[in-house]
Amino acid sequence: MRIGVDIGGTKIEVAVLTSDGTIRLRRRDATPSGDYAATIRAIKTLVEGAESELGCRASVGVAIPGTLSPATGLVKNANSTCLVGRPFDQDLMAALGRPLRFANDANCFALSEATDGAAQGASIVFGVILGTGVGGGIAIEGRPLLGANAIAGEWGHNPLPWPQTAELAGRHCYCGREGCIETFLSGPALEADYRRTTGRSIGAAEIAKEAAAGDAKAEAVLARYEERLARGLAHVINLLDPEVIVLGGGLSNIARFYENVPRLWGRFVFSDRVDTRLLPPAHGDSSGVRGAAWLWPPDSDEREPA
Repeated sequence: MRIGVDIGGTKIEVAVLTSDGTIRLRRRDATPSGDYAATIRAIKTLVEGAESELGCRASVGVAIPGTLSPATGLVKNANSTCLVGRPFDQDLMAALGRPLRFANDANCFALSEATDGAAQGASIVFGVILGTGVGGGIAIEGRPLLGANAIAGEWGHNPLPWPQTAELAGRHCYCGREGCIETFLSGPALEADYRRTTGRSIGAAEIAKEAAAGDAKAEAVLARYEERLARGLAHVINLLDPEVIVLGGGLSNIARFYENVPRLWGRFVFSDRVDTRLLPPAHGDSSGVRGAAWLWPPDSDEREPA
């Protein structure tokens, strides 16, 4: 048995996986907003409750919204700010009394889809999170790539490539810079573009519905988004040359992206042909928690903590 823990801004999810990837149990609880100690307690309660219910003691992997700094051992780059600057891995291991494995939530997403999801069998997989923010994770030969600075795959905080004149001024990003990919390709960015175009505020799913119904302004907004997404992903293809790119997050549910974006990215990829596939996730919003569980790989079954 493997337990995955996925720490989100509003919820903490725990799932128990068998060795063949079957989910035996899932539980969720609200994330204690801004309370570090309560977050540790909530995770401990969920993990121990799952083990008690199933009568087992399992390995535990944790997907965190940020990463552990190799320089300090403390959490950095987390939008759950109560974790930032904390020795979260040490504190949670002390609370649960066992070794744990940790990875960025986007890396866990990529790992899940590479292990038994949409990209199963692919040697290089790039997992994209298109939601409230924009993130990315890399899995190579079925294992997550961390990087020397623990920031491999942080695609959203690079500038939008090949900018058009209207994009050159950039948009302010919470990271302190201007013109990050996240400021153009997040869900709020898509909705803001629609609001600037129409004067109305609706969600991304409604924008897609209006475009499908023939609304010219909604269509123009989505077409702009798709062209920007194609440019951003072409940059990834030029750097990593992945076999598969899997989209996650709320915007991954817009079906037209999977046909339209690959038609556009060829103009920007440094190749005569692009064989990279763009796919929706097989496991949807379960991929983060599944990937956390798979931080203990299949061949580690006999070496789990007792």
